[in-house]
Amino acid sequence: MSGSPVPVPGEAGGPPIVGGAGRQAGITGAVLSGGMGRRMGGLDKGLQNYRGQPLALNALNRLRSQVERCLVSANRHLPRYAEFGVPVVSDGVAGFAGPLAGLLAAMAQADSDWLLTVPCDVPAFPHDLATRLMCAIEVAGASLAIPATADPSQPGALRPQPVFCLVQTRLNPSLEAWLASGERRVMGWARQQNVLVVPFTQPDDARAFANINTLDELAAVETRD
Repeated sequence: MSGSPVPVPGEAGGPPIVGGAGRQAGITGAVLSGGMGRRMGGLDKGLQNYRGQPLALNALNRLRSQVERCLVSANRHLPRYAEFGVPVVSDGVAGFAGPLAGLLAAMAQADSDWLLTVPCDVPAFPHDLATRLMCAIEVAGASLAIPATADPSQPGALRPQPVFCLVQTRLNPSLEAWLASGERRVMGWARQQNVLVVPFTQPDDARAFANINTLDELAAVETRD
C-alpha cells in the first residue's frame, strides 16, 4: 500500500503489540549526525550538550535498548563520535548530501536485514519506536516504514517523519542509484519503495518527535519539564 497508513499495533483500531516493547533482533540502529548544522551557525549539532551529554549520544542511548546493535553516521569530529563506543560511518556521497547519504552509508555497514535510522536532534523519540514500526511491517509485508504524527495544521491529516526509517538493507542498490541520479528527497525515494506510513497518534507521540534546530530551541528544551 504505497504511502498509505495502516492500522498499527498498539494504536486504536490496530492489533495489540505481541510481547511488548524491547530490543528487536535483526535490526541495526543508526543515529544520523552528519549534517552541516546550518541553523546552529555551522556547529556539529550531534555534539551539542543536552542534559549532560551530546545530543547524538542521547539518541544512541535511547536507541540501544530497541535494536540489536548500533552505529553512528557522522561527517565531522569523527574521533569524538568514536568515543561513543560504536562504529562510526561517513557519507560516501560528497557535499553533505543529506540524510539519505547517511542512510546509504549505514546500510553498507549494517550486518543485519533491517536498519532503523533516527536523527540526532530529536531527543525524546519513542522508546518503542522499533517495536511499533516492525509490528506494522509484519502486518503489511512492507520493506520500508516511517512513522507519521498528527499534523496540527490539518486536523485529521498525518505528517510523515521520514528521517525515522525502518528499512530492509537489501534496498541499498536502489538508494545508491537514487542518489547517483542527483536526487536527495527522502520521501521521493521512500514512495518509490512503496513506503508504509505508520500512524503514531498516541497522546505523547507528537511531542516525542519534536526536533531541535537552533541553539535557542535547545536551551528551551533543556529547561522544559
